[in-house]
Amino acid sequence: MPALKPGTIIPNKEEDAIINAGIASDPDTYEMNDEEFTRLRPYYTEQAIEEVTIGLSKEVIAAFRETGSDWPTRINTALKEWLHEHHKIAS
Repeated sequence: MPALKPGTIIPNKEEDAIINAGIASDPDTYEMNDEEFTRLRPYYTEQAIEEVTIGLSKEVIAAFRETGSDWPTRINTALKEWLHEHHKIAS
């Protein structure tokens, strides 16, 4: 099990039973069985990434950090957009 974030609240057995009863009563939910799980394939929203070290100006880093914790992803998106506009590559 991955490490949990500080402040994560784990439901007790009674709370878990209430949650599961709510899920079971919802006609829009469906729980897969073990056979169905084995047929699942991984879904990746991003292409594989390669981690590198790059020097960026303090202003660039500060501006992207102000946009939230996922700022490295936004830098990657901005660079992709620049490449698409300037080098006519596929998105």
